[in-house]
Amino acid sequence: MAARILITEDDLILREGLCALLTQEGYHVRTAADLRSAKALLTQERFDLILLDQRLPDGVGTDLCRTLRSEGVDTPVLFLTACDEETDVVRGLDAGADDYVAKPFRSQELLSRIRALLRRTNFAIYAENGIYADLNSMTVRRDGSPLFLTPTEFQILAALLRSAGMIVPRETLLHRIWDCGGEFIEDNTLSVHVSRLREKIGAAHIVTVRGVGYRWEK
Repeated sequence: MAARILITEDDLILREGLCALLTQEGYHVRTAADLRSAKALLTQERFDLILLDQRLPDGVGTDLCRTLRSEGVDTPVLFLTACDEETDVVRGLDAGADDYVAKPFRSQELLSRIRALLRRTNFAIYAENGIYADLNSMTVRRDGSPLFLTPTEFQILAALLRSAGMIVPRETLLHRIWDCGGEFIEDNTLSVHVSRLREKIGAAHIVTVRGVGYRWEK
């Protein structure tokens, strides 16, 4: 089944160009010119990826992204922005975005980023160096022996495995991980959960990138 992508972009020429490009690649595409239209579509349909412009006529993309994450929506978000300053990039990532592409961008670069995000979303089985994890059944084994993880520990592990080899910012985990009561965990609590997960899964697999976040190492 073709992945469903929502494009939220107020520039008509760019919006139509992106729609044609992604449709040609076999994706099912819907478009919105502002936040209001995007929100309406998101309440009516399920999407596998959201392309979101930062500057829109009725607000900024980071506000929509932050709202989605606060509601527990984990659909990948790729920002399309003319702002490539570090502060703008960090602001988008802190809001829960998965990646960004600065305008003007090359079509093949954008398509590559889209494919990477969709692969990460569809990722279900990890089996490397004695660690086996089935993210659909929430089954984890180490050297053949079952590991019993708390729901929060499993969420952290799944986030790290989906981005294996890449840094996952602490802010991203804090936006996406919640406890058994449905409440987002705090920064200090995240450190405790990561520490306990390390004890169970093997400390060498979870590398701390000081001041930034964590990275899963095979």
